[in-house]
Amino acid sequence: MSNKKKSNEMWGGRFSERAADLLTEINSSIDIDKRLAFEDILGSKAHVEMLAKMRIITKKTETKILNGLKKIEKELLDGDFSFDNLLEDIHMNIESRLGEIIGADAGRIHTARSRNDQVVTDLRLWIRKAIEDIELELSKLQIILLRKAEKNIEIISPGYTHLQVAQPIRFSHHLLAYLEMFGRDVERFKQTKERLNECPLGAAALAGTSFPIDRFYTAKTLGFRAPMRNSMDAVSDRDFVLEFISDAAIAMVHFSRLAEEFILWGSIEFDFISLPDSLVTGSSIMPQKKNPDAAELIRAKTGRVNGALLSLLTVMKGLPLAYAKDMQEDKESVFDVFDTLILVIKISQQLIENMKVKKANMYKAASNGFSIATDLADWFVRDLGMPFREAHALTGKIVEVASKKNIKLNELTLSDLNKVEPKISEEVFKILSPENSIESRNSFGGTASREIRRQIKFWKRRLNA
Repeated sequence: MSNKKKSNEMWGGRFSERAADLLTEINSSIDIDKRLAFEDILGSKAHVEMLAKMRIITKKTETKILNGLKKIEKELLDGDFSFDNLLEDIHMNIESRLGEIIGADAGRIHTARSRNDQVVTDLRLWIRKAIEDIELELSKLQIILLRKAEKNIEIISPGYTHLQVAQPIRFSHHLLAYLEMFGRDVERFKQTKERLNECPLGAAALAGTSFPIDRFYTAKTLGFRAPMRNSMDAVSDRDFVLEFISDAAIAMVHFSRLAEEFILWGSIEFDFISLPDSLVTGSSIMPQKKNPDAAELIRAKTGRVNGALLSLLTVMKGLPLAYAKDMQEDKESVFDVFDTLILVIKISQQLIENMKVKKANMYKAASNGFSIATDLADWFVRDLGMPFREAHALTGKIVEVASKKNIKLNELTLSDLNKVEPKISEEVFKILSPENSIESRNSFGGTASREIRRQIKFWKRRLNA
């Protein structure tokens, strides 16, 4: 078959000239949407079964088409299927190949549907499966975080605000903060999966079809909750794609923040952890270097996913109903976002599981920077009955004394303290340590060991469920 004939045949008799090469280049999406091949076949099988059930095609034709699709599926699995740019997309490639296998009856596969409802059905199926894969990998990550937190519950580390030492915490508390974030990411993806789980198939080009189809049958066959209620909405909106990418972008922000902590913690200045050699690189000129490239690339790839979200928001913002070719740009973003996120999750699993924590260095840092100053202010409120603002100011004066002496708060003498406030007694020294500070933070969700064990118990139940 000549290229001219092949490119025109799919459009019928309206066109007398072959498509310009530049049009073919900009119009073709097969290099991207061939990833929808199995979803396309799945949707076509359900559609053909429905056509036969409703007697729109004969049982003989149904069997013929299904056998042809089965052969194409095998060719795809074996890597023997030949993709053709002149046929634009995966739908035309499969239908064209079906025609080569079974002849003219292949054309009946497109009865009562359009590529408009076909492609969005394929994409919903693909994203639904992609979300399940993401949920699985995020759950594995959460389990790794939970085990790391439980194993390191005795390690004391500095907690920061403004990247300044603020209060001592348990390192487990820090890890569990990310567990909470990733838990919300899982919930977002689950909610998106539930919302997108409606079937567009049968909406046809935009107005439905005059054939007596059963959209509830195809929806049920493909595992959708129900058919979409409005045919124009079904083919023209991509909010489910935007939501998927938005979920991924939020998750990537969480991964980027964690990656930044790996980079800081692994630096000589912090020296809190060492990352596995398998996930760092060396320098071409400085032999002493171990560079946290994996973590840095996680941080960088967040911009890639954020950019995909902005790109598709911009594509969709001015489109009138119903379908427009602009929407062809949605799939490349979706596939790239999925590939990026899955890779980042898996690398993060390895980083967390294999990092070694330097307990002594973390404790030393937690003891610096007057991290127990708030505990001193709280003691003034509880034991001396001061208003907190007065206690805050008094503590600031005591911090200044320690700073000038270049010592820690718990290294001040009672005489030093009494020069600032005569009412201070020896009892104050019971609270002036990182351990006492941490254990006093026993409000729900706090950093005390009792509360951390409560969090660990909660997450064990939730993840097992």
